[in-house]
Amino acid sequence: MEKFIPYEKLSKKKQRELDLKKRGSWGGLNPVTRKPLNPKAYDRRKAQSWKKESGPAPFVYPLLTAG
Repeated sequence: MEKFIPYEKLSKKKQRELDLKKRGSWGGLNPVTRKPLNPKAYDRRKAQSWKKESGPAPFVYPLLTAG
């Protein structure tokens, strides 16, 4: 049986080993915090999206009548 040594008295290396054992994995979850986009804020991509949805603009060539 190993003798009990308080965490504070362990060497830095041993403390690190214990800490790594205690920590688990994030399980595929990205720990970076994210927040939803502000719906009231101006979004350049959203403002320009109407151009992509409408398709090409019809081109009308005016016919000049000789008169």
